[in-house]
Amino acid sequence: MYLVELMPKAVKDLNKLPKQDAGKIVAQMQSLENGLTGDIKRLTNFTPEYRLRVGSYRVLFEINGHKIVVYRIMHRKEAYLRR
Repeated sequence: MYLVELMPKAVKDLNKLPKQDAGKIVAQMQSLENGLTGDIKRLTNFTPEYRLRVGSYRVLFEINGHKIVVYRIMHRKEAYLRR
């Protein structure tokens, strides 16, 4: 059982998305609360450590104990660029 916490940038990213895509992403994030299910991959040499794939979007997050901290929600073209 996990608690999903969205950081301020993730909330801003989510609000910019089309409503239909945002709804799918929220549904996938809610399913994370019951366990790490879905298209999740551990990233190498990248922070945050995990990504959840939802269509063309990537949810970048870390796991701290029983808390999933979502840092960014971005289109796949932009998600892995270093800034």
